[in-house]
Amino acid sequence: MARIQPLALEAADPTTATTLQAVKTKIGMVPNLFATLARAPAALNGYLALADALSKGQLNARQREIVALTVAQANQCQYCLSAHTLIGKGAGLSEDAIRDARAGKSSNPQDHAIAVLASKLVKQQGNLSQADLNTAHAAGIDDGLVLEVVVNVAFNVLTNYTNHVAETDIDFPVVQMAL
Repeated sequence: MARIQPLALEAADPTTATTLQAVKTKIGMVPNLFATLARAPAALNGYLALADALSKGQLNARQREIVALTVAQANQCQYCLSAHTLIGKGAGLSEDAIRDARAGKSSNPQDHAIAVLASKLVKQQGNLSQADLNTAHAAGIDDGLVLEVVVNVAFNVLTNYTNHVAETDIDFPVVQMAL
């Protein structure tokens, strides 16, 4: 059972209820993570605004899912791992690509560089060496894309940490942490 209970749509203030209803209309459900964030409407609105902004960046949906899976595995967030496994399949990731992303790698050179960068950002707490940046640059990741990966990692750390604190009940097909 969750330590922080998701906010029921009918218990939300009118503005938050409208936001949650828009989520439900868009994706067909209100995931427990969103309903949990709704306990702090500023957190929910910030999350949704950042998600929208990142969807318009250089990383495509598949690459954003690679980052999400890499970060969820590194942070041991079963909720996010379960959610992004399903979302990743919808974004075109195969079972092998999902497994690779969880391990911080990919068979595609650019996707591999993105996964490695995301993994290093988590494991090194954002402290990249010049060699790390040089490796990313050599793989075609320019400074703008480096920064976009940083923000995508931070975005996923936000949800990982929220789920750790809240012990959010998983409302996606459950994926085990072990690879």
